[in-house]
Amino acid sequence: MVQTAIARMAQNSFLLKGWSVTLATGILAAALGQKQQAFAWLGLMPALAFWGLDAFYLRQERLFRALHDDVCAVFGTTSPVTFSMNTAKVTNPPASWWRLLFSKTIVGLHAPLVAVIVGIALWMNRDAFVAVIGCVANVVRGR
Repeated sequence: MVQTAIARMAQNSFLLKGWSVTLATGILAAALGQKQQAFAWLGLMPALAFWGLDAFYLRQERLFRALHDDVCAVFGTTSPVTFSMNTAKVTNPPASWWRLLFSKTIVGLHAPLVAVIVGIALWMNRDAFVAVIGCVANVVRGR
């Protein structure tokens, strides 16, 4: 049962990544096709929501892996084996949702996606794009 829950969480995370890229691409295509900068900014909502959900499912998967380890540790001992799916009693819980939000596996997909959305939204408004590039250049130069 625990292994099935782990597989389901991994599958959910995989599907979220696919939907995130698909929705962002579709929204950006609509924004560029209709020359509407607001559509490009609208693409941030699902991208950020899927980023958070991906971190949530990664945490759930890790909680169930820890639960699996706890159940396996009890086998062969005199302690009774419980088949509870309650992850609140895990002895070694994983990192918090907030920390997993910035883990390599989560940031590796979602941060570039958000950067592309912001870049295209700014590029569609040339004045804002030039202002942001100038600001970044000043920060890099140390002013």
